[in-house]
Amino acid sequence: MNTTTVIRNASWIIAWNKERQAHVYLRDVDVAFCGDTIVFVGKDYAGQADTAIDGRGKMIMPGLVNIHSHLSGGPLDKGTFDEVGATAMWGQALYSHSPLLVADEASLGVGAVIALSELLMSGVTTVVDISGLYPEWVGIMAQSGIRAVFGPGFRQARWVNINDHRVAYEWDEEAGWRGLEKALAFIDTVTAHPCGRFSGMVVPSQVDTCRPDLIQAAHREARQRGIPFQTHAAQTMVEFSEMLRRHGKTPVQWLDHLGVLDDHTVLGHCIYLDHHSWTPLRTAHDLPLLAEKKVTVAHCPTVFGRTGMTLESFGRYVRSGVNLGIGIDSFPFNMLEELRHAAIYSRITAGDVHDLTTTSVFNAATIGGARALLREDIGRLTEGAKADLVVVDMDHPLMKPGREPLRNLIYVAAERAIKDVYVDGRKVVADGRILTLGYDTALSEIDAAQDRAIRMVPQQDAQHRTLDEIAPMTFPFM
Repeated sequence: MNTTTVIRNASWIIAWNKERQAHVYLRDVDVAFCGDTIVFVGKDYAGQADTAIDGRGKMIMPGLVNIHSHLSGGPLDKGTFDEVGATAMWGQALYSHSPLLVADEASLGVGAVIALSELLMSGVTTVVDISGLYPEWVGIMAQSGIRAVFGPGFRQARWVNINDHRVAYEWDEEAGWRGLEKALAFIDTVTAHPCGRFSGMVVPSQVDTCRPDLIQAAHREARQRGIPFQTHAAQTMVEFSEMLRRHGKTPVQWLDHLGVLDDHTVLGHCIYLDHHSWTPLRTAHDLPLLAEKKVTVAHCPTVFGRTGMTLESFGRYVRSGVNLGIGIDSFPFNMLEELRHAAIYSRITAGDVHDLTTTSVFNAATIGGARALLREDIGRLTEGAKADLVVVDMDHPLMKPGREPLRNLIYVAAERAIKDVYVDGRKVVADGRILTLGYDTALSEIDAAQDRAIRMVPQQDAQHRTLDEIAPMTFPFM
């Protein structure tokens, strides 16, 4: 039998106004949820309540929606390739460095626990995890309590780094078709999981590693199942240049040529559009095309910002009518930092404080992500929506003075002011600590996992270099 919880007299609520179709602030009001559903947002809840919580000194906001992440291996990357990249490949480390650090099977679950814990503690209640299949994946997601969208990736080519200046492609076309078949079977199975929080996404991994017919088939399967489709596209200048070489089209225009751009489509990163200053083109067709086709762009500012790459600019995408969502891709697994970086990078790139507002950034992390996932019941606090909500401590020192709580949270306090998190009406974070996963145990194991991966780097590297030779420490040892 479902129980009802009411949070009374919350000092602030970021509520969804159905008439405006927008988030609004409410003051000194109640939020009630029964089971997994919000049943009341407003003044003086008079219904039955099994549990009452004092909301004074608290802000209640919708849980954040992370639409692009790679959870299991990400924690191993900390302190490794943060500041390296191949100069001849526009400073990108994706092809030359990132493949050298490989998580072994024993490390995948450890990494996933750390990543999920940190996401939940930063206010994420829905996550898209793009990953290879591994045995613990479903179990960890179920235990975490998060609302999970599984994106088992597949492709037909792997990248081969040629002396840090060129990428070659090693093709196995049948592997991609087998991967699609396995991914669809997995999605069909996981969607029926008894927790009721799981769904799937069809993910041919990259636009440059999949043949056209595989991309089209994957998109068709997603449409038939009524689920989203996502691929990495326009994520690097290497890929952009390769697609121009192969097809004479930008990655976005090539996908449009294939007929796979629509409201089911999410494009990971989508930085290098034809208007970007790094490209050789002097046109601006890609952004209007994305808006016309109702495509979502999954923006992951931090992982690219570390190597000097970003959208030009977030605000321009918004003004063009493109739906944006936020992802974290890899570490840090802190959604509030992603929102901060999305805003700051956009203003710096545009050279204009007015390039975007905090409203646009928060929308991307809530209703923009929900739209990408084809849902109207997450990313908002309103009657009938899922009871995915975050309780922010307005009395935290970093939230003072409290005139503008959301900007305080994003630009100053971040996860330090997150008190409690609920998913489907179940509390998964209490007083800033994860309740559902063995976070401390995983942290105690991650150093050994990273050490194992580091020892294997010379075997992965064509030049047999150690990690210290590739990515020196910040200071020398004495």
